[in-house]
Amino acid sequence: MAARTGICFGDFAVILGILLFLASAEPAKFERDLDEIARVATVMVDGDLCQRIVTPRAMAIMLHNTSKDPWADGDNYEVDQDSFIRTKKTLMRLAELGESPVDVNLWMPLKSDPPRIHIVIRNRNEMSQFWEWGKLQQPMFPEMQTVLDTGKRRTVKRKPGMISVLSPVRNSLGDIVGLVEVVGRLQPDTRENVK
Repeated sequence: MAARTGICFGDFAVILGILLFLASAEPAKFERDLDEIARVATVMVDGDLCQRIVTPRAMAIMLHNTSKDPWADGDNYEVDQDSFIRTKKTLMRLAELGESPVDVNLWMPLKSDPPRIHIVIRNRNEMSQFWEWGKLQQPMFPEMQTVLDTGKRRTVKRKPGMISVLSPVRNSLGDIVGLVEVVGRLQPDTRENVK
């Protein structure tokens, strides 16, 4: 009997099946990894510290800006350096838990009517399914409102190839004061939001 050489159709079908299984399993594992980072973030991110990041002066300007200058919020954005740096370092460490590039961004609601949300800290790759370049505050996103109302993590797939897990941030009283967006791309493009 002669030795078999090459790949026959049956072998090809088995190899194709394995590749398709691995391709479908990878997004599910990535989503589980993001969810685990988000779960840890809820425990590790200090909501009391987050509430002190934006100075009262900067908050007042954001809430009552009468300037026609579209960049006035950013021009007048002040933070408490200690609170900002400590929180940013925590978010950066959480992002390191990912096997591929992941960002952990901090969002906090503004006391406004209609409801608005404020991006307090973006992370190193500037990935987000929600943030629009140059905007410090935006209308409240329904997915974020759900997390703020229920305290439950929520997975979001707004943009093709991106997955975000939104997770609540609590202060020492247990009140939900913000949320983190743990976000990554199935095929990383770390320059996507860099202008």
